[in-house]
Amino acid sequence: MFDSYSGYRLASRLMIYLLIALVVGLIVGEVVWTLLLGCILLLLWHYRQLSRLTHWLWHDRRLTPPQGSGSWEGIFNGIYRLQGKNRRRVSQLATLLGRFRQGAEALPDAAVVLDSDKNILWCNKLAQLMLGLVWPQDNGQRIDNLIRHPDFAAYLKAQDFHEPLELASPVSDKRLLELRLMKYGDRQMLLIVRDITRIRQLEGMRKEFVANVSHELKTPLTVLQGYLEMMQSMAEPDDINARPLQLMQQQTRRMQSMVEQLLTLSRIEDATEVNLEHRVNMQLLMAAVKDEAEALSQGQYTLMFDIDPKLDAHGNEVLLRSACSNLVSNAIRYTPPGGVVKISWRKIATGGRFQVEDNGVGIAPQHIGRLTERFYRVDNSRSSATGGSGLGLAIVKHALAHHHSELYVSSQLGKGSIFGFVIPHHLLAQ
Repeated sequence: MFDSYSGYRLASRLMIYLLIALVVGLIVGEVVWTLLLGCILLLLWHYRQLSRLTHWLWHDRRLTPPQGSGSWEGIFNGIYRLQGKNRRRVSQLATLLGRFRQGAEALPDAAVVLDSDKNILWCNKLAQLMLGLVWPQDNGQRIDNLIRHPDFAAYLKAQDFHEPLELASPVSDKRLLELRLMKYGDRQMLLIVRDITRIRQLEGMRKEFVANVSHELKTPLTVLQGYLEMMQSMAEPDDINARPLQLMQQQTRRMQSMVEQLLTLSRIEDATEVNLEHRVNMQLLMAAVKDEAEALSQGQYTLMFDIDPKLDAHGNEVLLRSACSNLVSNAIRYTPPGGVVKISWRKIATGGRFQVEDNGVGIAPQHIGRLTERFYRVDNSRSSATGGSGLGLAIVKHALAHHHSELYVSSQLGKGSIFGFVIPHHLLAQ
């Protein structure tokens, strides 16, 4: 039934038919009229087959084609064969689509498929619960017509989907959602929505706990340090308790420094709004950083400053000074005496760059990605000796985040490190 029909076979049949008509015409003595009549009969027969084909394609509900004859048998069978292939392909696509939808329904996040015009093509059940969508009634609706939030409209208009967007759920103001758009396929987009209410609540509880504990520790530490100072002043130089009192005083100061840094970090995290219109005199700020660096180095290091006195920035002076001071103090602490520390504040193509370079111990590559984590220290023994708490770079990270900047690190073990950040152009004072 599914034999292929070649052009040679069809031409051979036509030639045989015309040859028979020619022989009949020679027998009856009317060659021209016989050939003409044969061609008319052949056309009528083809028209009949074409009519059967049209009826089968448009009106007949049977899947099997009508029984063809001659050259039309291959056409009927070929069409039926193509229909079989299409049915199998449709079945396979339907199976894949069903599996995709089952997988999408199993996702812990809401998923919405959008076309190039931001119209909804499909969504899972979580999207209906989190975003208030109604399926299939909302099929073909623009997503920004259903999620009416100015931040979401601005997010779509900006076309910058590298960072997720956080906003309140359209269904409940008490739920906080994280939305992320991803492009895929032929100008299609996938909207992934995650409920981060619990995460933000836990973060808030953590921040509040750290702030409260740090604040409560200040008073007992102050009392403890006061009594230690009094006991030290009363102790004789050769007293057996002199050394223990000195170590206790040293650890008390370290704890006080850690508490102060925790409180500073809490204040930076809670500072949701930073006045980026305020002009910061970077020359004065760098002079203060220089004084702190010289006091910390105690003449044991070579400090080199390269400061542009005319380059100012907009932002929070306290946060910027905290970021710069922490980077400089880290460079001095982790550089052996006699080392060189270079501090620069210069304008580059992407903005204003503050950079600290040292020739100290360096950092192994596996540690660089975790440097800004709270209390993370590469070398605990050395950090204890230098008074490090593991909070300095965490403070730098959050302070820079308020100024649309990020910390960059480049280091080679045993050769030194480079820490710095770039204040973008729109925050530089013209």
